[in-house]
Order: sequence, then structure tokens, then C-alpha cells
Amino acid sequence: MTSTTDGAAGFLAALRSPDAEARSVSGPASPVELWPVATALHDELPADVRDGWALRLYALLQERYGEDAVTDPSVGSGLSVVHVWHRHTVLPLVAETVPGAEAVPFSPLARLHTGATAERPAAPDAWRTALYPVLLHLHAAAYDRTTAYAEAHAGARGYALSQGRSPAEADAYGHEYAELSCTANARAFAEAHALALSDALALAYAADDRGAYADTFPGSHVRAVVRACEQAGPDAPAAGNPAARLSKGFLTALIGARPLRSR
Repeated sequence: MTSTTDGAAGFLAALRSPDAEARSVSGPASPVELWPVATALHDELPADVRDGWALRLYALLQERYGEDAVTDPSVGSGLSVVHVWHRHTVLPLVAETVPGAEAVPFSPLARLHTGATAERPAAPDAWRTALYPVLLHLHAAAYDRTTAYAEAHAGARGYALSQGRSPAEADAYGHEYAELSCTANARAFAEAHALALSDALALAYAADDRGAYADTFPGSHVRAVVRACEQAGPDAPAAGNPAARLSKGFLTALIGARPLRSR
């Protein structure tokens, strides 16, 4: 077995492990900020295509970061791949989950990602202001309202029945309670995530800090985007295999970035 084959096998094995870290993988260097994104995308893809995608990713990492024997979180420079991916794949996909009557300002964040790829830095406050409304929408859309509603309705209906209400009255009470509960919980869920992540991401982006970005749980961000798309409804543009679109866009971002070894 060649060293390339050995490296590819190790790379696939690591992607399949929920506890894998970039520094433990034999193969091409994979910077710390890309590893949680890669593992989340691999996990979200259908089983029959995920390993083929991973091998394409492996080849692109070799091309961009070299053929070093061991991965190293210190490899790479800046967040250019992340900015390209968000600007051209993530943001357009999230925008497709917005209902027609709802206004979410995506343009300011898109401009900041574009500027960052052109090495035009922005202050944390600018990033924070642009990130918050987008993250607020994303996490509200990703909230599992269906499950939460069903559980709240069942609990409230059971309580009403125990208090002597008729089945019809109990059902109506359950729906009323579930609607109020889910609306409040979804808002709290979205606000908590948007507040925490807008601050953490703003600092990471403003400093072009790969380690700080990795600490914002980018794999969870991937999953939130997929959940938001899946819950947008079958007629929403984003409903068509969001994991595949995110994964393809991630490879495209790597292809579009100039290899570090040529710099």
C-alpha cells in the first residue's frame, strides 16, 4: 500500500470517528479551522457518497497544504477558505430558508466576507452587527419546533384531562399551550445562540484567528444550516439536499483558494 493510500485510509477513518482531531490524522496537513467543518459535512452526507467526497477533500488538502506526513493545526494562514465558503455557499443557502414576508439583512455580512477574502479587515463591531440578525434567523429556523410542539401539546393535554376537562377541551388547551411555549422557546433558543456566536465569530473574523474560529463550534453551525433547510418545508428552495450543496461548496472554496505553497 502506498503512503498516499495509507494517508487516505487514515483520513477516512478519522472522519468517521466522532472524537477525531486534525492533529491525530496521518495524511496531508489539515488546518484546525477546517477539520470540524469537514467532519460535520462528512457526517451529514448520505452514506453512499460521503467517502467519495472525503477522498476529493483529501486530494485538495494535499494540493493546498502539501503532502506532509502528519496533520498540524499550525498549518495554513488565515480564514480565506472559510470566508469564501460562507460568502458563496452558506449565506445563499440560509437565505433560501427565509419566508417571503420576513426580511433578514444578508448583504452586510456577505460584503464583510468578500472584504475578508480580499484582505480588507473589519472591526469586531462591524462583524458582530452583521452576524447577529443572520444567526438569529438561522437558529430560529433550526429549532426543532415539530418535536417541541408535540411534546408540549401532549403534556398540556394530559394535564388538562387530569383536571377533568373533556377531550376536546384538553386538546384545544394543549394546542394553545404548545403554540405559546414553542414560540417563546424558539425565540430564547435563537437569541442565546445568536448572542454568543456573533460575539465569538466577530472576534475570530476580525483577528483572522483560525484557532478562535475553531472554538466557535463550526461543525454545529453546519448542522444548524442543514436542520434549518430541512425544516423550511418541501417547497422551499433550500430543501433540496443542503448537505450536498454545503459539501460541494466547501470543495469549491478550497479549489478557488490559491495554494499556500505557491505564496
